[in-house]
Amino acid sequence: MKNGFLILSLAFVFLFDSGYGQTKVTLSGYLKDKKNGEMLIGATVYVKELNTGTTSNVYGFYSLSLPQGSYNLTFSYIGYTSRDESIDLQSNITLDVELESQSIEIEAVVITSKKRDENLTRSQTSMIKMDPKAIRSLPILMGESDILKSIQMMPGVQSVSEGSSGFSVRGGSADHNLLLLDEAPIFNAGHLMGFFSVFNSDAIKDATLYKGDIPASNGGRLSSLLDIRMKDGNKKEFKGEGGIGIIASRLTLEGPLKKDKGSFIVSARRTYADMFLALSPDTGIRNNKLYFFDLNTKLNYEINSKNRLFLSGYFGRDVYGFGNDFKMSWGNATVTARWNHLFSSKLFSNLTFIYSNYNYDLGFNKTKPKFDWTSSLNNFGLKYDFTYYHSTKSTLRYGVQSTVQDIQPGKFSVKGENSEYKVPNNKMLEYAAYFQHEQKFWDKLSVNYGLRLSMFQNIGKATVYRLENFKVVDTITYNKNKIFNTYIGLEPRFSASYMLNQSSSVKASYSRTRQYVQLASNSIGGSPLDVWFPASQYVKPQVSDQVGIGYFRNLSDNKYEFSVESFYKWMNNQIDFDDNADLVLNNQLEKELRFGKAHSYGLELLFKKNEGRFTGWVSYTFSRALRKFPDINDGKQYNANYDKPHNLTIALNYNITNRVILSANWVYTSGAPITYPTMRFPHGNANLPIYGDKNANRLPDYHRLDLAMTIKNRVRAGRRWQGEWNFSVYNAYNYANAYSVYFETDKKDKDKIRAYKMIMFRIVPSVTYNFKF
Repeated sequence: MKNGFLILSLAFVFLFDSGYGQTKVTLSGYLKDKKNGEMLIGATVYVKELNTGTTSNVYGFYSLSLPQGSYNLTFSYIGYTSRDESIDLQSNITLDVELESQSIEIEAVVITSKKRDENLTRSQTSMIKMDPKAIRSLPILMGESDILKSIQMMPGVQSVSEGSSGFSVRGGSADHNLLLLDEAPIFNAGHLMGFFSVFNSDAIKDATLYKGDIPASNGGRLSSLLDIRMKDGNKKEFKGEGGIGIIASRLTLEGPLKKDKGSFIVSARRTYADMFLALSPDTGIRNNKLYFFDLNTKLNYEINSKNRLFLSGYFGRDVYGFGNDFKMSWGNATVTARWNHLFSSKLFSNLTFIYSNYNYDLGFNKTKPKFDWTSSLNNFGLKYDFTYYHSTKSTLRYGVQSTVQDIQPGKFSVKGENSEYKVPNNKMLEYAAYFQHEQKFWDKLSVNYGLRLSMFQNIGKATVYRLENFKVVDTITYNKNKIFNTYIGLEPRFSASYMLNQSSSVKASYSRTRQYVQLASNSIGGSPLDVWFPASQYVKPQVSDQVGIGYFRNLSDNKYEFSVESFYKWMNNQIDFDDNADLVLNNQLEKELRFGKAHSYGLELLFKKNEGRFTGWVSYTFSRALRKFPDINDGKQYNANYDKPHNLTIALNYNITNRVILSANWVYTSGAPITYPTMRFPHGNANLPIYGDKNANRLPDYHRLDLAMTIKNRVRAGRRWQGEWNFSVYNAYNYANAYSVYFETDKKDKDKIRAYKMIMFRIVPSVTYNFKF
């Protein structure tokens, strides 16, 4: 398969190239950080004479095909000093360029070392790039900077509940988001019941969120793609950095395997509440366990100018235990192996092997009988991606992908007895082929169009239940490795950008996405014990169609950015659950499922200040997310759990001096939907509540102010150690936001029912010491 696709790929490139008569030569190479050799993602190469250019890909590679001649080039990247080069281009040339990073205090003033109109000219819409360096200066919960929490402060994105790492994008549920770490899927991104994410900012180089216009190279989720890339490691010298906080500490070490040829990085993080428990004189407390850890590792090596190898991994786990009576743990593990190969200066390829695992373990030793409950998900993937840089106005991307998944929904075993109950495994295959073409017309119009063909298959051994009115009427058994169900679908993607003038543009996009696996969860914030389950003969793939349009403008010589985007999204074959659905260890889960349609729409505004001592952004989103299911809420339309119409965020940073930075966030959202009782029914000595329409009520509106101050130690010449203190206050004015509302009969008057707010966080101060050496 690999060789056949490779031959077809090269033939296609030859035919595509031969259709253009003008002979051109190619300038290509890699853009790197001068200090550590890290490849720069999205760095700009600009040709002054032709008023054109390109950007580096996720591996730092760039390619420009130009007519023969002499040119003046500018290489630039945000936060780096731009570099000018003059070349006489008469034949193909390889030119690797190193850019020097600005110091942090200079970076706040000179932050425009990127293509100044990139946000206007690129055809990609609804995309957010997060800088891990900038995230560290924001106010943080319990001293841990978090990319997922920062993303929730951007327009079109909101938290599913306070403190949760789960997020909703444009009216989609949390499992509609595809989270990739070095191309490996992460199936549960939460630590400590979701209060922290699994992404350690010290190990991350780049994070990009696609809210609707997802590249054709990715699929499998309806709403968004969060593409997170780990650092490669320092190729110049050995370095370290870390932090000590009130709840966790972290340490990152990186250095060259061979100078300028290969490098490594190891980044670890661990909480230490259990270490303090060990100091307790109470043996019951001393034997308890409560911690999580992360370990990020990566190796890369340049074999020669045309071949590079990468090997990266992530291993993380949460562990809870109460003596010998109870244990609970869950975690992710990923491995990614990649081979970059240049067939020519214009054809870049990447072959990727991916392994991803999520599992949990729950055990009780005090109960009778004693038992263990486990579940796991294994994902194996192979991808072959190509990028063909035809010209400065035309770039073609295409590839094939194959994935094997094996989900073990749950296994229950009784200790000391030969007794076991196991929900049968779900095995499936998923294939995809795609192409995407980015084309520029004249100087004003850019178009990006593509098509993804996806196929999904269920594999035996399996037992399939035929249902009528949600009751089993027949059972069919399929033998091992028997393919018994197949879905095939096309997913077109299109976006365009038109420059109105030098400082403004309009953009439009359309995308279709399909989702073949989903999460069985009946809680708003999610749980580590939630189980993924696939499409089947009874469960059709979820399908989404989204259209968007936006206006983008830069002001005051690009010191300010303003954008307004609107979207409308239709979602079919949506899944919800029956009231009091049994989702745990249920081998007939389909009986609990209900199917319907959903739609969402909204308006997103963003205003950013990019330069000067005072920087930040203001974002506002108005959106609605509505669902309609024939078998839920008497067939009437109802608010989705994540329908929060108004969402306002203000994030500000002020550099008082080169060593002192003040930061503040203020967040306001409409209250989440909830179902309240409308009547009561006397039964014996109790009053049982009778609930009204689903999600017809709302929690009180949510708002919160966070503050932070960062104080850096003085930098002394010749001293490698650098340190800074970060002081943060979460919910600075101590507001009692409602996480949920519950109802109880009044203890003094049984004829009355009282409502109580469940509060997750009040004011939470924290302090962290960060260091580098």
